[in-house]
Amino acid sequence: MRSEAATRTDWSILRYAQCWEDADVLLGALEPRPGDVCLSIASAGDNTLSLLASGAERVIAVDLNPAQLAAVKLRVAAYRALSHAELLELMGSRPSARRHRLYERCRPQLDRATREFWDARRDAIDDGIGGAGKFERYFAIFREWVLPLVHSRSTVEMLLEPRDREGRERFFTERWDSRRWRMLFRVFFSETVLGRLGRDPSFFRYAERSVADHLMGRVRHALVDLEPWKNPYLYWILHGTHGDALPHALRAESFEKIREKIDRLELHGVSIEELISSGELDGVDRVNFSNIFEYMSPDAHRELLVRVLDVARPGARMAYWNMIVPRRGADVCPDGVRALSERASCLFARDKAFFYSAFHLDEAR
Repeated sequence: MRSEAATRTDWSILRYAQCWEDADVLLGALEPRPGDVCLSIASAGDNTLSLLASGAERVIAVDLNPAQLAAVKLRVAAYRALSHAELLELMGSRPSARRHRLYERCRPQLDRATREFWDARRDAIDDGIGGAGKFERYFAIFREWVLPLVHSRSTVEMLLEPRDREGRERFFTERWDSRRWRMLFRVFFSETVLGRLGRDPSFFRYAERSVADHLMGRVRHALVDLEPWKNPYLYWILHGTHGDALPHALRAESFEKIREKIDRLELHGVSIEELISSGELDGVDRVNFSNIFEYMSPDAHRELLVRVLDVARPGARMAYWNMIVPRRGADVCPDGVRALSERASCLFARDKAFFYSAFHLDEAR
């Protein structure tokens, strides 16, 4: 059984060089236990590796896109071959003039296809592999060409200064949220531009509202309700690197845990449906669906969820995000899952990856 998304999207390019979903929220929802088997959308690998750091016994990652698997495999090699500080340099989280040499130390651990993929992208390595995806290049255009038309560099730096909530709201209202900001934001983050330069037009097939309007509200939430200076996703958008705050998988306290358990990671270049049909997945305790349900019709969403429930153990937890397409497991499969709505809402309130409109946590009945 093939995934619906496989028939509508070009999976030949590296779409995401980082995971743009908050692993702190994911781990707070799934709470992997020793002995747990986790199923995860691979994406760029960060959140999948965070599941290892959190104590899971076995993490099975799937992705239809060979380029995304190449990104994960290079990360795996980097955790094995490099120190924590060197990993941050290779990612682009810290300045470096030796990223190519760091890559050469990882290269012997890569399979032939992955070596060929990254050998053909030497510029991306030199710039930091965390910026190599289409989505990251989209943010680079915003940072280098659009944002300077609205705000000076000093204003951007002021945005990241620590303030209490009242101070953040005042700064946003008086300095940031100008008419020009709103106008250019609505153009650049429109469905047309985002679909062409950042994601894929097929990702908006089931959209029910304006992408720009949704993102405008979420940006205000990130700049006012949350603490911008502690947000690694916002910092990368504004600077193209990480500041003092890092995503979970790149933190020093996660590094050794991931390195120690890296052999417990399994990668599969198939859809979840195909993996289940193969018989290799015989019991799952935790699932990171990322936001894949947004790319599916309600019928396809239900079919996939039913297939996963066939291999899910009682009490298995499943976490996923919505951006502009509402998808809830309890709506399409009420007999199979129970929504842990209160827990999900509490976690979503502090979600630093602020693009999404909802975070859901379901439990298999």
